[in-house]
Amino acid sequence: MSELRTGTDPAEEVDPAAVPPVATDSATGSAATPGKSEPPRLGRLLVRAAWVTAALTAAGSLLGLVRDQTIAHLFGAGLESDAFLIAWTVPEMAATLLIEDAMALLLIPAFSHALLRRAAAAPDGSEPDPVRALVTATCPRLFGLLACLAGLLMLGAPWVVRVLAPGFEDPRLAVDCTRLTSITVLTFALTGYCSAGLRAHGRFLAPAGVYVAYNLGVIATMLALHSMWGVRAAAAGVALGSLLMVLVQLPGFVRLVGPRRPGRRTRRPPGTPRAATIRHLGIALLLPVIAFTLSRQSQVLVERFFASGLPAGAISHLNYAQKVAQMPMVLSLMICTVTFPALAQAMAEGDLERARRRVERDLGVAGAIVLLGTAMVLGYAPQIIEVLFQRGAFDAQDTAATATVMRLYALGLLGHCLVGALGRPFFSSARPTWYPAASMGAGLAVTIAAGAVTVGPWGVYGIAAANAVGITTTALLLLAGLGSRVLPVDVRGVSLALGRLIVAAAAAATAGWAAAPLPAGPLLSLCAGCVLVPVTFVLTGLAVRAPEVLHLLALTRQRFCHDR
Repeated sequence: MSELRTGTDPAEEVDPAAVPPVATDSATGSAATPGKSEPPRLGRLLVRAAWVTAALTAAGSLLGLVRDQTIAHLFGAGLESDAFLIAWTVPEMAATLLIEDAMALLLIPAFSHALLRRAAAAPDGSEPDPVRALVTATCPRLFGLLACLAGLLMLGAPWVVRVLAPGFEDPRLAVDCTRLTSITVLTFALTGYCSAGLRAHGRFLAPAGVYVAYNLGVIATMLALHSMWGVRAAAAGVALGSLLMVLVQLPGFVRLVGPRRPGRRTRRPPGTPRAATIRHLGIALLLPVIAFTLSRQSQVLVERFFASGLPAGAISHLNYAQKVAQMPMVLSLMICTVTFPALAQAMAEGDLERARRRVERDLGVAGAIVLLGTAMVLGYAPQIIEVLFQRGAFDAQDTAATATVMRLYALGLLGHCLVGALGRPFFSSARPTWYPAASMGAGLAVTIAAGAVTVGPWGVYGIAAANAVGITTTALLLLAGLGSRVLPVDVRGVSLALGRLIVAAAAAATAGWAAAPLPAGPLLSLCAGCVLVPVTFVLTGLAVRAPEVLHLLALTRQRFCHDR
């Protein structure tokens, strides 16, 4: 399969006059500013990239479910699985910081600025290539630092486990697993660096496939070694899978950042001066992004800290529920992942109007996808968990507990989606801003306070509810601050649009909850729900005049018509 590309290759000469302007904004129907809208070809390529990225992400998520099913089947929801999940905190933190959020938020805008400078450079190759200069300036220092950090984590694994789970009764197994998973600090950094560079160049296929490679490595290692190493085989699989993530992307990345061939004229974007400079990736820009990302991932640390003092299996119930419940959120954010380079380019060019339309459209479509998934989770949580996990050491009692936790998690899925989507425009301008980190810190404080109050009487259910309340608080703060600080986003209009989608999701969830017990067997019930919930969501969305539902249907129709 050839690499999927969107946008224009910087090495190709393009006549801007040959690209017709878009007459209307597809999200709002309002007249668009001539010459400022995305070209129709770019729009079609973004749709194609979104579908391919979503398909590969869905494949990676399904393999992640197979991975979790394998862990549940081999180790159940007890001491061994809890020990592994404590160690898994390291790669979870590393993935969020180095692949999904911080690395992308920092480097995609940086590569976008470098590509603009490359486009404005002399065609004879006499000037240094800004893209290669960026890689040379950042790559060696970054990975030298993270290699040292990985080594320190291996040496300090006993202290790491003691901090993460102070109430865990036998930490030795968790320490062994933590030492094995510590290598992901380095390998995930390489993965995230390559992903950012590829996406900034409009290449999405390899970055979207990294979790397929990762989960295949974890599953294969567990199946091969669990009889000898027990749950340590899962930790070894994490290390191997993280290395495969790098190997999937490295060849394409090396080709893209290689030297330009002299004589190939590049397109100079309108309004870009020849002397444009890239903002330095200094400490002032780095710290706010790291603080935002760490605060976001600290939701998981808070959960496991509180759950470590509960009976064995509590951490596992939280983990399985979270992994399944967050699948709609992950799929919804694929829209923002694909369009983030376009947003970063618009911000780099100073085109705030195009950036505003991009953000509002993405929030609407991502909100529709995540709320449809939320309705499915709320209506069919017991059936989902029973079909996916109830076998081997994972029994009916584990299913009931995990399903209840998953329904509570689902109440915060829209908040998780909005936090992921709204963080991007804040950091796209490549200017230091502490507002997202402060908002995330406020939400984390709410999570801690609510969890401390509810964990005693409600156990894992109180922890899950606290997560939903905290992340929703952060989402509201980010949405309120975006319009006044970064882009002139219509906060009221976005809120009303999301409100209509929430009504549609509530109706679909109610229909699913009422119908779920009727069919005989969880699999048949789940199949019926896959028809009932989307139909109810779409019909209710049309009834309340939610334009995002129509837009989502149009994107789907466009994809299938294009295939034919």
